[in-house]
Amino acid sequence: MRTTSRRAFTLVEMSVVVAIIGILYSTVVPMYGKTILRARETALKNSLHTFRTTLNNYYKDHEKWPESLEALVRDGYIRAIPADPFTEKTDTWKTVSSEPDVVDVYDVKSGADGVSLDGVSYADF
Repeated sequence: MRTTSRRAFTLVEMSVVVAIIGILYSTVVPMYGKTILRARETALKNSLHTFRTTLNNYYKDHEKWPESLEALVRDGYIRAIPADPFTEKTDTWKTVSSEPDVVDVYDVKSGADGVSLDGVSYADF
């Protein structure tokens, strides 16, 4: 009699491995989605900070607020208008005037709909 020893995984072992992979996948995917969302929120905050700093610098140099965001590009304060991380467009930024009937840019807000992970509207960043 000849006995051969075969080394292989049983169906039970394979089922346990698949179950462990499934559990790991179900815990990682929600965290990945939140990580992407948090990265977009951080990019939005950074873009708004850059805009506001640039607007202040423009005001210090010209003693008036720019008439549009394109004026910042035209006058060399920024290279290009950044895209809103949520809308992925450059034309969705909402500008705030210094006074109700004046056409200038005192502040910039996001044109994205929705609420952040902290419960704050993106338009209120």
